[in-house]
Amino acid sequence: MTDLTELGVAAIRDGIAKGDFTAVEVAEAFNANVAAAQEALNAFIVVTPEKALEAAKATDAKRAKGEALGIMGGVPIGMKDLFATKGVQTTAASHILEGFTPEYESTVSQKLWDAGAGMLGKLNLDQFAMGSSNETSYFGNVISPWRRKDGGNAALAPGGSSGGSSTAVSARLAPAATGTDTGGSIRQPAAFTGISGIKPTYGRCSRWGIVAFASSLDQAGPMARDVRDCAIMLEAMAGFDPKDSTSLDMPVPAWEAGLSGDLKGKKVGIPREYRMDGMDADVAASWDAGIAWLKDAGAEIVDVSLPHTKYALPAYYIIAPAEASSNLARYDGVRYGLRDLPEGSGLQDMYAATRAAGFGAEVKRRILIGTYVLSAGFYDAYYTQAQKVRTLIAQDFKNAFTLCDVILAPTAPTAAFGLGEKSDDPLAMYLNDVFAVPASLAGLPAMSVPAGLNREGLPLGLQIVGKQFDEQGVLNAGLAIEQRAAFSAKPEKWW
Repeated sequence: MTDLTELGVAAIRDGIAKGDFTAVEVAEAFNANVAAAQEALNAFIVVTPEKALEAAKATDAKRAKGEALGIMGGVPIGMKDLFATKGVQTTAASHILEGFTPEYESTVSQKLWDAGAGMLGKLNLDQFAMGSSNETSYFGNVISPWRRKDGGNAALAPGGSSGGSSTAVSARLAPAATGTDTGGSIRQPAAFTGISGIKPTYGRCSRWGIVAFASSLDQAGPMARDVRDCAIMLEAMAGFDPKDSTSLDMPVPAWEAGLSGDLKGKKVGIPREYRMDGMDADVAASWDAGIAWLKDAGAEIVDVSLPHTKYALPAYYIIAPAEASSNLARYDGVRYGLRDLPEGSGLQDMYAATRAAGFGAEVKRRILIGTYVLSAGFYDAYYTQAQKVRTLIAQDFKNAFTLCDVILAPTAPTAAFGLGEKSDDPLAMYLNDVFAVPASLAGLPAMSVPAGLNREGLPLGLQIVGKQFDEQGVLNAGLAIEQRAAFSAKPEKWW
């Protein structure tokens, strides 16, 4: 029998439906991989093998009765620990929420269970989704399954914040996983680990039951081995939710059925501002290869300009921390999570002690930045200006899309870096999001697909950005690249 953990979402779903193997066999195979890799990779905060088996048994029972299995029927997945899961600890990788067990299920996770998926466990991430390397988690660093070809055994970053998700999918611990993307947290880790991931249009997936970082930017999306698997999972995750005021009241398209790598008649924009001085030579070469592949798929390549690109990162690092400082005010030690109450102290002391002990350094840094830019003397100088820049960036994209259907750019400025290499320099870490942030500020769908390996044998990703609501166009361009890149590399097992 094939190794079931080498199969992706579509192959598992279709194989179970045909009776080639059972959902229980699939769940058991992935549960075994998760258990074997946990100590070395630290991808999960909580493992739930019983949940995966319970869902698998339900799928097998349905199949035995001849009932429809759902579009994720029998597929076990990893759930980023930012999604509330009823009866299973949900921490956002922070000490302040350690031990918190929700009494409710997030809308996205419920939709996935309704579609037939099962849960292998809750995946590690950067604390409150704040980070680009998965080094800010209270529960320890996630380790990438990849290693440099000649670089010894240095542990590499799996990207962030969805680092547990990217490691789990890449290391065959799960066929797919949920991620969230505020400024690149699905796309950058996908690029670092040689998998695919899509951030849909803002509002396409409900934010209800997802621990908030920056409410006007956060968006859930799938991370999987290939484009088709992302399309299937996104179909299960998306849809209107009256409990989320930012949710799009639109029907969910049949993205899987609409997949086509034929781009005849389509125009692909290449933003000239993204060609930066001193750009990594391997990243530049992969971008050129991507342009050639899309041309080969029938697309016309056009030059576009996104003139406010250079302001995207500073604007993002004002808006996101501002929203975070507001969202994280709810963690006060009063109602749930950690409570640190020094003897003989009052309410203010409890707030201070709880937050001092519960929040990590990066979270504190962003709360301080956010509180500063929202303060009376600086609100107009920083926050108001950043929101104006955000409008200009969205307008840049709108103008560019009068000339093209999708935009092609690198996902990240480099391949994966070593753990500890950038953690002492927050600005170097923030620069890692330079290509991902503009699409987030504009609320546009954007996807990373693997493009090949660099000279150190590490994956590089290409990013496709689409018009609002045009996930299909993004997925199709991603498929065209996937078919031509023929990326089949996977990490050599060392764990």
